Formats: sequence, C-alpha cells, structure tokens
Amino acid sequence: MEATEEEPLYVLTALMLTPAQFPSVLGDDYPAACGRLGLEPYAEGYGLILAQDGDGARWTVATEDVTDVACAVAAWDCGMEYDLSPREEVVTAVLPGWPLDVAVAAPGMPAPHDPEDAEEALAPPDTDTWGAPQRRLGADEIALRWAEWREEVEDSVEFAAEGDGPGGRLGEVLGEARGYLEAPPPPGRVRSAFASGEARTLRADGPGWSMVARTDDIAFVLLDEEPGEVLPVGRGTALPELLAGLDGLALRPAL
Repeated sequence: MEATEEEPLYVLTALMLTPAQFPSVLGDDYPAACGRLGLEPYAEGYGLILAQDGDGARWTVATEDVTDVACAVAAWDCGMEYDLSPREEVVTAVLPGWPLDVAVAAPGMPAPHDPEDAEEALAPPDTDTWGAPQRRLGADEIALRWAEWREEVEDSVEFAAEGDGPGGRLGEVLGEARGYLEAPPPPGRVRSAFASGEARTLRADGPGWSMVARTDDIAFVLLDEEPGEVLPVGRGTALPELLAGLDGLALRPAL
C-alpha cells in the first residue's frame, strides 16, 4: 500500500478499532482507545494497519474502510492471502509508531524503529508491571481460554453473594456493573461475543476492574489493586440477571 505517492508502506498486520471490537489493552472503552491514538471516536470506527516504510520506520494507518480491514484479518486468520491496500480517500490518518507490539516481521526489511523526524510516536502501553493495561490483557486471556480457567475453579468456586471478596471490593465492582443497566456507559465498556451453544461471552470494564463472564455460567473479575489475582464470582441468584442485562446492552461485532 502507499501512504503517499512518494512513501510506500509495507503492511505487517491489521486490526479493528470499532465500538464493539478494539484492542482492550488500549483502554476500558472505545473512546479511550481512540484517545490513545488521537482519533475521534466515530461510531463507524476504523481499521488500523500497522506497517513499515522502506527504511523500516513504524507507521499506523487509520482507514475508514472497516469492512476491507475486517476481510483482510479474517482471510489472514484462515491462512489466505489478501491484498490490503486502502484507497487514499478513505485514509483518515497516518501516524508514526505502533500502538501495539507486532510479532510478525517483513523479510528483508530493516529492524522496526520510530521515524527519525517524529516528535511523538505511538508506543504500546507498558505491561511490564501490573496495571490497567495488564489487567485488561489478563481479561482477554480468560475470555480466550475460558474452558481452561473454568475447569481450574470447578471444585473451588464459591457461589458468593455481592459484597464478599477482598474488602468488599468485589461487591462494589458488581454494583458498578449493575449501574450500567441504569446509565449506559461509554461505547465498548460492555461487549458481547460468540460462545459455545447459545451462550455469549461478556466483557465489561470499569475504573480499576475488568469482568469476563459467560451468560450461562460464572464470572471472573480482575482488579488493579490485586496484581495477578483472578476472582471468581459464582452464579448464585443475582448474577444471571446481571449478565442477561449486560448482554442486552452490549455491543456486538458486525462481522
């Protein structure tokens, strides 16, 4: 693809930045994730293309053609080729740096580096120590490997009432999540994805916390103040109603 007529860019990978589907490591919701890139949180969202120029400099291209990027990501996930080369008129911004780490490398390209003349380049959030980005990544991992995490607590999870947990904080989190049913949060704070059977995988985030749940099962909560801890929330009598309500307002990927 080309960012300008003079500067060809070589695509390494791409990802979605929409209210229903965005890299959660960037923020608790869609506007926060857009804010890290200096983009307006438009409802239609963006496709993000992470690329290098001929000198190896990192560039992030934001495009309005979300469908094209979604098709490319789906094709690459299936091991198929896809020529992702957005038209100039749909490119919203070409930003120096990458907002995320990139595991793939282009053969024969110089080592990735920030553009020399960039005053401030995008950089991945710091995940070396426990904090909000790592908490959100932990929630991503649980959602991805739900069966393994569920099996790990099969014999130990307690069907606790709200208010139980370290210092009552777990009850506070569930109360904040219930508050979303009365006052809907910013777009992307609650998201719903496919799960097995007729269930959905729910993801909810808030100040200092992340929750992952299945609508037919339990929930897991991660807290900023509890480094590395994963707190299971048993179904009990209150959780099913909460999860059903959250699923009703959750955003869902279009594709």
